[in-house]
Amino acid sequence: MSTHEPIADRDGDLAPPGAREPARSAAVSEPDSESIAGSVTEPVSESVTEGAAEQPEQVPEGEQSEPGWDWRFAAKLLAVCVGVLMLVNAFVAQPFSVPSASMENALRPGDRLLVDKLAYQFGGTVRRGDVVVFDGTDSFVPGGDNQPGIGGALRKLGATLGVGPFDGSIFVKRVIGVGGDRVTYRVGDQHLTVNGVPLAESDYLFPGDAPSTVGFDVQVPPGELFVLGDHRSDSRDSRDHLGDPGGGFVPVRKVIGRADLVLFPLGRWHGLDRPAGFAAVAAAGGTGAHGAQG
Repeated sequence: MSTHEPIADRDGDLAPPGAREPARSAAVSEPDSESIAGSVTEPVSESVTEGAAEQPEQVPEGEQSEPGWDWRFAAKLLAVCVGVLMLVNAFVAQPFSVPSASMENALRPGDRLLVDKLAYQFGGTVRRGDVVVFDGTDSFVPGGDNQPGIGGALRKLGATLGVGPFDGSIFVKRVIGVGGDRVTYRVGDQHLTVNGVPLAESDYLFPGDAPSTVGFDVQVPPGELFVLGDHRSDSRDSRDHLGDPGGGFVPVRKVIGRADLVLFPLGRWHGLDRPAGFAAVAAAGGTGAHGAQG
């Protein structure tokens, strides 16, 4: 009689003596570490490789585009700013650089003026005592004094932007007489007269200067202006052109605008108010500002 008893399998059937349970022991045996490492590392390495392949190429540092400002945007912005500035200069207000001492002490060489181009529009009139910027072509200079070529263009652009001196045909002076006024001076007199009224000029006349070094007696035509510099001994103005075809008078239509403010240097920032001495002339009646329209 055999000493070995049959072993029942898990389903209740009998297994032959000496039979083992290979399937069960294989199922519960722990896998070895190398199999685990292989099954884990292979997909990871594949995913890393795939991710690296999908990354964009690195752009060299010198060729990387910065967000926001670039030279094209800056150039467009600059062009727009210059365009707006030139439109404002053309129709509203324009800076000018004073080139000479003819208007001292109110204006000095190098001062930057703000000229109001709308001051005489919409019914406004030029008044005695105003400091005006005007085109002196055919009144102070024959046919202008324009420099041809690129140099002339740059000079004109500088004057337009207020960083260069006036063009050779542009002047700044003070209005002494308007259309219909009679302006008179006799050498040695203390004052010149407008319509027979002595004009007090101590507020603006350069210290030590006489009202004029030459005598004159002129009747200002309608639509014209008689202008003088505040520094009479250092100013070429209406007095110097009395014998010229224009008679030294400036047409109102040639007035660019009224100088209202000294912008620069900052230490000389001030407004250009109408001097009080002209009030006496206006109060005396006569033609006055209405004769300046033309």
